[in-house]
Amino acid sequence: MTVPAGGCWLEPDRPPPYLALMTEPIRPRKLSDEVQDRLLERIRSGMAPGDVLPSERELMAEYEIGRPAIREAMQNLQRMGLIDIRHGGRPRVAEPSLDGLIGQMATSMHHVLTHGASTMDHLKEARVTLEAEMARLAAMRRTDGDLATLEQILDRQTEARDTPERFLDLDGEFHRTIAAISGNPIFETLSAATFSWLRSFHKDLVRSPGLEALTLKEHRAILAAIAAQDAETAARAMADHLTRANALYHQSHG
Repeated sequence: MTVPAGGCWLEPDRPPPYLALMTEPIRPRKLSDEVQDRLLERIRSGMAPGDVLPSERELMAEYEIGRPAIREAMQNLQRMGLIDIRHGGRPRVAEPSLDGLIGQMATSMHHVLTHGASTMDHLKEARVTLEAEMARLAAMRRTDGDLATLEQILDRQTEARDTPERFLDLDGEFHRTIAAISGNPIFETLSAATFSWLRSFHKDLVRSPGLEALTLKEHRAILAAIAAQDAETAARAMADHLTRANALYHQSHG
């Protein structure tokens, strides 16, 4: 080994690590990426929802580039939910929407859940904690009208015991309604999204003999705790319900 002037030991004929970085090719950025960053900066620097962005033609003149790069950047921003593009009109800054954000994630999330084994477990674990807290808040904030709504959902779910798809729809409605009763719109959006993402993975469980009766019994226990305004019991009943469902899923899928 040799010792250079800086005092670091180097193996013969092996260049120092920083030289590899210095000699790595510098790759030019796509024009559309540059346009996207500039438009993002413009939006973040004070534009409000509904404000109009320049037209494609105006941006072409301003940035001195062709239409394809402008159009690709605009489409990327639209997919991100940051702008609205309507036929015949100029692009506008989009209204912020949690539902829109979740909708954009749906396809990617389904792909991740299908091919990432640990992601499914992590999502289920997160759902237990999330929905237990929603039930806790619902017990503290519910009204008589809220209780009547939950009762009606469970009555319809009872009638749908022999119709798996309908039973599953009402299962989701029960959980989303509790999220709404919690008074936190973020909980409501996340509950709907989580159920939507997990829905296709639970269809087989809904068809399991006897599961409908068990699900209804657990839903009734959750409702009873919410009606009694017993926040801790409501949270525990919800956590037990989802933990049991998670365990059944693992049993049926090895």
